[in-house]
Amino acid sequence: MTTYVIGDLQGCYDELQSLLKHIDYNSKKDHLWFVGDIVNRGPKSLECLRFVKKLCEKGQADMVLGNHDFHLLAAYAGLEKFTSKSDTLTPILTADDVDELMDWLRNQPLMVTHPVFHAVMVHAGIPPQWSIKEAQTYAKEVHKQLKRPDWQEYIVTHLFGSEPNQWHDNLTGYERLRYIVNAFARMRYCDSNGKLEFKLKSSPKSEADENDSEYQPWFVFPNRRNKDYEIFFGHWSTLGAIDAYHIHATDTGCLWGGQMTAYALETKQRFTVNCQQQCKPKLKKKK
Repeated sequence: MTTYVIGDLQGCYDELQSLLKHIDYNSKKDHLWFVGDIVNRGPKSLECLRFVKKLCEKGQADMVLGNHDFHLLAAYAGLEKFTSKSDTLTPILTADDVDELMDWLRNQPLMVTHPVFHAVMVHAGIPPQWSIKEAQTYAKEVHKQLKRPDWQEYIVTHLFGSEPNQWHDNLTGYERLRYIVNAFARMRYCDSNGKLEFKLKSSPKSEADENDSEYQPWFVFPNRRNKDYEIFFGHWSTLGAIDAYHIHATDTGCLWGGQMTAYALETKQRFTVNCQQQCKPKLKKKK
């Protein structure tokens, strides 16, 4: 049996099927981990969502929620404020089985732990001040909220926002939940105490000098308390493939014409397929 950790799909269904063929995926003995962002921007979000749902329900896969998956839940709940021209969610929202799909999606976790190895999967990362045990507890707090009958109101009214950006153990209520979601689903850069910085999105080489900036990639801090586990994540396409610091980055930019990655946890091997560009990167405006 091999556990394959697969990077962000974002609706790239054909590339996913090519990747599974490339690794000679056997549904009877292999297990798939999907790092989130199953949907959006790519051409076949509905197909991706249905496929992953089917595998998870059969016990052949696990997934975690990414920021685009939360975006889909928000769109379903009626939140239009954050809609974008690049969204490709309409086929899902108008599908006959949309209620079933959304009911399943909201029940997916923010963090998955391997049953044998000291390895976990999240979408974006784990703040340096959290231990793995603490992160598991915090992820369950959000999971519990999403399972409530009033989950749609929580999504629409309380989920979105970038404050608070600093963790405190005494955070309570929706502010606490908002930080937890942002850390698991949106984080790239933070300071050594887990203060989140959302404006920095490019690779460390182009956005931050490791010697000068207080904000660094969340995984580089020497005081990080979750280095006792291997952490698999996606979300950060400009970061590329990295296997260092006890972390493994799996979003290798399929959507942008890069590659789709599967990391074999047991053998520590990477497998990739080249992808056609589905989205063009946004160019920064000159100041």
